[in-house]
Amino acid sequence: MTNNNAKLGTKAVWAGEKEYLVHGATQVPVVLSVAYGYDDMDEWYDVAIGKKKGHIYGRNTNPTVQAFEDKLKILEGAEAATSFSTGMAAISNTLSTFLLPGDRIVSIKDTYGGTNKIFTEFLPRQQIEVSLCETGNHEQIEVEVAKGCKILYLETPTNPTVKITDIERMAKAGRDAGALVIVDNTFATPINQNPLSLGVDLVIHSATKFLGGHADALGGVVCGSKELVEKIYHFREINGATMDPMAAYLMLRGMKTLHLRVREQCKNAMALAKYLQSKEMVENVYYPGLESHPHHDIAKKQMKDFGGMLSFAVKGGVDTVRDLLPKLQFANRAANLGAVETTVGPARTTSHVECTPEERAAMGIPEGLIRVSCGIEDIEDLIADFEQAFNHVESVLQV
Repeated sequence: MTNNNAKLGTKAVWAGEKEYLVHGATQVPVVLSVAYGYDDMDEWYDVAIGKKKGHIYGRNTNPTVQAFEDKLKILEGAEAATSFSTGMAAISNTLSTFLLPGDRIVSIKDTYGGTNKIFTEFLPRQQIEVSLCETGNHEQIEVEVAKGCKILYLETPTNPTVKITDIERMAKAGRDAGALVIVDNTFATPINQNPLSLGVDLVIHSATKFLGGHADALGGVVCGSKELVEKIYHFREINGATMDPMAAYLMLRGMKTLHLRVREQCKNAMALAKYLQSKEMVENVYYPGLESHPHHDIAKKQMKDFGGMLSFAVKGGVDTVRDLLPKLQFANRAANLGAVETTVGPARTTSHVECTPEERAAMGIPEGLIRVSCGIEDIEDLIADFEQAFNHVESVLQV
């Protein structure tokens, strides 16, 4: 695809694929070969050292995987991208590429549970100082960054309480301090938010989620400058967290409908959030598209739409969750998000299952919080489904 002026929806369908089509095929093939042979020893050497384009071994590169990386880098407006076996592999490999004992990293308290475990458990073991700030307290983050740090790591919207951080403001704070600024863009997707255009150095996605969109493939990806991505790629190629070619194919197929899926998911999330606000059993609704959200104005400034993720806290806590969720007919109760089907679950079994109740409470995550990843179902059916589930719980309480 050579038309750089095409809109994101068109790029999601066409970008990054033409070079990898073979024998008149209209779809990128799944290349399962582990090794790539060469009769010319000099050509083999040139490919091996990166002087010439090509592939030598599947742990390093693969044509199907490279097509996925090329599509994502175009959607994010990046110079380069490199992929991983999972989203957490993308996060951990990226951090490990740049952090050394004695370094300092600044982040927020509301990151995904696995990421939080890296900050609170694994990095301190390596004598890396971690400062976790209140999410949304931009002044506190700026003060901590100004003290000096190697990395400023952000996630916005956050998982699962969809809190928002001002990316442009934080990117400036990071640049002023000489820090590398990294943003997890999984919840927003490149359709709704492009952190690189706001001054960020690197963007991370759990490709398992919205990019793939069908809950059938694991993967992660990092986008940014060629210089930074090459360093991350080198760490990954040696440590081996390589994306599987079949997963890359499924990601490519899923991304062709990314803009359509995300558009419907955003629309459904907004309607469901407004509905939930009207329910007496619901204590709080967390969705950046609502004007009641504390950082709605920031979200409106940096996002094209507000995403397909929301969460809400119910009265009665875990007991209500136990009664409510099994009654939903059009929702998977599972630890995943971003799929075409609506998926629900409490943080205690999904995003922050690794954390203790006390750790979740410290992050402002109530035990009665339910995370909702809106699918592409008809919104009338989704709302009717939640209504009948709420009616069941209310009838049980009245008995």
